This record gives sequence, structure tokens and C-alpha cells, in this order.
Amino acid sequence: MDIILNHMVQYSLHMDRAFAAISDPTRRGILHRLGRGDASISDLASQFDMTLTGMKKHIAVLEGAGLVATAKVGRVRTCRLGPQRLDAEAAWMRMYQQMVDARLDRLGKFLERTKGGAS
Repeated sequence: MDIILNHMVQYSLHMDRAFAAISDPTRRGILHRLGRGDASISDLASQFDMTLTGMKKHIAVLEGAGLVATAKVGRVRTCRLGPQRLDAEAAWMRMYQQMVDARLDRLGKFLERTKGGAS
């Protein structure tokens, strides 16, 4: 039981970090940009019209969620997409969508039954 509970806590923390990271439109834009190819933090800051300090903060959040990885070569820190692929988060969203769809289906069936009986 403790192993399962610990796994759920770790799973939840991981998902919390990922959802927090992608909740910001700038960070989603950064991921989209890195999907086209690696970029330095300076280049990203310029592309997003942001200070270097601001971009570093965004990159740190994305890196903490495993969505971005960085490497320093000389004086340049380059960013690339990280190892985390949001599979668990996408599965959670699909499960949630299925729950909502099932509830709406039940509501539709209920309304059909009550509509048929009201005539």
C-alpha cells in the first residue's frame, strides 16, 4: 500500500510540474519554437521580446518539468526539447474527456426518456 501511495504522490508531483509548466502561453510558445530546432537562451529571449533573466526563469520551469534540456557550450546555453513527452498528462486528459462524454451521454439518455414520457 505504501509503495502504491508513494507512486501516486510522485506521479501527481510530476503531473503538477508539467501542467504548471504548460499553463503559461510563453512557455508553450517556447516548446513550439524548440520543436523546430534547438536555440540559445539569448535567441529565445530575443524572439519572445523578453529579458534574458525572464527567459531563464521560463526555461528553469520547463527544465524542472523535464520538457526542456539545456547544455552549456562555452558561454552559450542551448535549449532543446527534453525527455518528458507528456504521455501521462495526455492519458489523464483522455480519461477526463471520456468521463465528461459518459456523463453527457447519460444526461442525453435521461432527457430522451423524460421527453418521451412528457408527450
